[in-house]
Amino acid sequence: MNIKDYIEHVGRAARAASREVAAASTAAKNAALHAMAAEIRAGRDELIKANLRDVEQARSEGLDAAMIDRLTLTAKGVEAMAQGLEQVAALPDPVGEITELKRRPSGIQVGKMRVPLGVVGIIYEARPNVTADAAALCLKSGNAAILRGGKEALASNQAIAACVREGLAIAGLPESAVQVLETTDREAVGHLVAMPQFVDVIVPRGGKGLIERISREARVPVIKHLDGICHVYIDADADIDKAVRIADNAKTQRYGTCNTMETLLIDQAVATRVLPRLAKIYFDKGVELRGCEQAMALVPQIHAASEEDWATEYLAPILSVRLVDGLDSAIAHITKYGSQHTDAIVTENYSKALRFLREVDSSSVMVNASTRFADGFEYGLGAEIGISTDKFHARGPVGLEGLTSQKWIVLGNGEIRS
Repeated sequence: MNIKDYIEHVGRAARAASREVAAASTAAKNAALHAMAAEIRAGRDELIKANLRDVEQARSEGLDAAMIDRLTLTAKGVEAMAQGLEQVAALPDPVGEITELKRRPSGIQVGKMRVPLGVVGIIYEARPNVTADAAALCLKSGNAAILRGGKEALASNQAIAACVREGLAIAGLPESAVQVLETTDREAVGHLVAMPQFVDVIVPRGGKGLIERISREARVPVIKHLDGICHVYIDADADIDKAVRIADNAKTQRYGTCNTMETLLIDQAVATRVLPRLAKIYFDKGVELRGCEQAMALVPQIHAASEEDWATEYLAPILSVRLVDGLDSAIAHITKYGSQHTDAIVTENYSKALRFLREVDSSSVMVNASTRFADGFEYGLGAEIGISTDKFHARGPVGLEGLTSQKWIVLGNGEIRS
């Protein structure tokens, strides 16, 4: 069949499966997740072989280092996928939870019940672990999933998908509850995001170009973030050793992730104590620094930053550095150039910490911690479907609760409205 017919076939099957999954017991969903984990462990060698084919192909096509890093799946990564499935199984099931139940003067009780969204379409690029994470979160939250991975990870994704299907079958759930598209044709994405009759929400995970395209073409709601321009601000009242440790980790623990620091802001009052120490650490690790005139005066090896640098998500060993005149200047810079993803302050001043938490309008705001913690696993969500910088319907790392909605429920005993 042609691509349009194929996508409609997948969508129709997902819609039918979503009704079964929404009604499935917690025990059945957990059994499927544990079975998936067992299949992934049993198939570790085959998964790594499939991934190696993808990595070799990516290298031959000249993909950059950040993309290769996201694509590569090691034995440790396979075990992490299996553990992620088990961790999601261990989380409380949000489906059917009743909250805010109150009795009204009429005698009725009014509350809210948490319910699945329905069918979740997830479009992602080079991260094969997303296949397992997305399957786990969508299943546990009572949703069906349609997954479209990038061409870079086609062999890896299909190998993981086989483990997912087997796990669903073992638990007696429909295999079409999680479908990984067998085509990477761009036309498939265009059809998937324009099927409100089959798909309830789209989650794009990838580069800015992909997300802009999805946002432009989608006829269903989109949960997304465009950029991860994350900041760490080292305040005048910071513990210097703590600040150095945090700023080092926020940039160099991993370069190609959306929660990696891209701009370091330092209060002028402590710049001489902080910047030379950090610059040596960064230079030793091969990080290029681009800074303001004041930063360049302190560390001559720093290159001049352009206006564009302050608004750039490098996803590479490059860091922008600016010295600022206190908390107000730091917040003003973040407001102007930030992407509302993740921003952190390092300070021992309680009042300044509260101001930063209150006034910085990002999906994650931190005090005395690395921006690299902005992650569903680190937040206790088990895994994440993505990170949202929107304000509706979910914000920040999106886990089980973000994949559900609420409906009003009314419990009565024969009451009628007078």
